[in-house]
Amino acid sequence: MTIDEKIFEMPEGEGITVEQELTDERRRLLIKFSKSIGLKFSRLELLNRALTHKSYAKEFEPRLKYNERLEFLGDAVLGLAAGTYLFEHFPNLTEGELTKMRSSVVRQSTLTRLAEKIGLDELLLLGPTEATSTRGRASNLEDAMEAVIGAIYLEHGWEVARDFVFRQFAQEFEHVKITGIPKDYKSKLQEVIQSRPPLKLRYVELGMSGPDHMKTFQAAALIDEKIFGRGIGSSKKAAEQEAARMALKKLEELDE
Repeated sequence: MTIDEKIFEMPEGEGITVEQELTDERRRLLIKFSKSIGLKFSRLELLNRALTHKSYAKEFEPRLKYNERLEFLGDAVLGLAAGTYLFEHFPNLTEGELTKMRSSVVRQSTLTRLAEKIGLDELLLLGPTEATSTRGRASNLEDAMEAVIGAIYLEHGWEVARDFVFRQFAQEFEHVKITGIPKDYKSKLQEVIQSRPPLKLRYVELGMSGPDHMKTFQAAALIDEKIFGRGIGSSKKAAEQEAARMALKKLEELDE
């Protein structure tokens, strides 16, 4: 067992924690999933933990290990992998420009979409209360994607985890190669509105979810008090940027 593995084998909280005993059906599903992403897990329990939400543990077995710690690790691995790719492919960009580009690649909407693409929405174990709530769906899938990346890192090491990120985010990396540094959508939308008087623009917060250290915000861009775009992000600013991007897209469609 490596030092990393020893650290992440520590209890999730107080008291003794346990891995979920896997049924034959659950093992079959996890093996099928691992094959679909081109990897093999000698410890299916680790992969299962990455796909076990805290609500499932709390509502069925409080001692069960869940995916928050793996999510923490996976977030770091994802950031490093994305940063490595951008650093190698954009040698002339400044630190600030690379940071903006990385944020555009690993934003919540992308993680949620990729999680659905590889079938995490069908494998993620949620408690009944959480499962019936659509408010946290995006953040839950984002967390699961990061946790799976963390599990791959612990099982296979840095190079395999890095290559997994490169494969899954290939389309996003290609996109930033073409588009370059992400635009400030709020500023662009403001310019469009100012060029079309008497239109008025404002942003409203639609809600937020998640623990204090990892909030998810939802915002809307209103033009003349009508919602033209909705956005989700890890901050109010990020959510408004996404809402502005969607509003610009809708305006372009209306102009066609």
